[in-house]
Amino acid sequence: MASGGRKGTPRTSVWLAGKDEAPRRRAEGAPGEGGLDLPRIVATTVRMLDAEGLAKFSMRKLAAELGVTAMSVYWYVKTKDDLLEYAVDEVWAELDVPDPAEEGADWRDQLRAMAVTYRRVLVAHPWVPQLLSRYFNMGPKALRFSDTLLAVMRRSGVRPAELTGSLGALFQFVYGFASLESLHRARVREEGMDLDEYYEKAKDLVLSSPEITRTVPEAVELVEAREGEPIEELWQRDFELGLETVIAGIEVMRDRHRDSPQAPQAP
Repeated sequence: MASGGRKGTPRTSVWLAGKDEAPRRRAEGAPGEGGLDLPRIVATTVRMLDAEGLAKFSMRKLAAELGVTAMSVYWYVKTKDDLLEYAVDEVWAELDVPDPAEEGADWRDQLRAMAVTYRRVLVAHPWVPQLLSRYFNMGPKALRFSDTLLAVMRRSGVRPAELTGSLGALFQFVYGFASLESLHRARVREEGMDLDEYYEKAKDLVLSSPEITRTVPEAVELVEAREGEPIEELWQRDFELGLETVIAGIEVMRDRHRDSPQAPQAP
C-alpha cells in the first residue's frame, strides 16, 4: 500500500506536492554523490523493476546498484512511493502518441494505434499494471497520453458525457488483456519453457482427464480447433478482435444516441 500520509488520509502524489516538499538536492539541481541525479535514479529503477519485479525491489538494492548510499538517494526522492510514481511516468515516454490534428487521420486508426502501444508497454513492464491502481498516474508523460486520447475521441462524434465511458471500455479491455498476458508470460518463464511448450503441456494435462473433457465439451472443441497455432499468433488475433469489437461498439452507441428521438437535432 502507498505510504507517506497520516493514518486515515490519502497519500499526496509526488506530482501534487508543493515545491517546499521536494527533496533539497532535486530542488537545487545540484549534482550528488558519483554524479547522481534524478533521471539516473529513475532510469535505474525502471531497469531493476523490469529485471526483478516489484516484490524484490528496494531502496537499499537501488542504492547498491547505483554505487551510493541509501541516504544519497533520499536527497532526490522523499519516499519509495514517490520514486515508483516517477518510474511509472517514465515508462509512458515509450508510448507512441499520434497527432490528433493530423489532416485526414481516421480517429479509429489513431485509437487502435494508441491501444496497441498501451498493450506493448504494459507487457514490456509487468510491474506497471500493479502500480496503476495505487497512484494517481498524473505525471506529465501520462497526462500527455490521456489528453491526446480525449482529443482523438472528440473527433469520433461521441457525446461529451460519454467520452470517458467509451475510453474506459476500450482501455480497461487493453489493461486486462495485457495484465493477464504479463502474468502468463511470467509463469511460463518461471517454469523454464517457451509459450508453446507450456501450452502443449497444459493442454495435454487437461485433455487427459475424462472428467474435464465431459464437463466442458465446448472448451475442448475450441482447444482442438486451434491445434497447432503458435500462442503469440493466437494472442495477437484475439487482441485485434477484442479491440475491433470495442471500437465497433463505441460507434454503435454513438449512432444509437445520434438517431434517438431525444437527441438534439442539427439546425
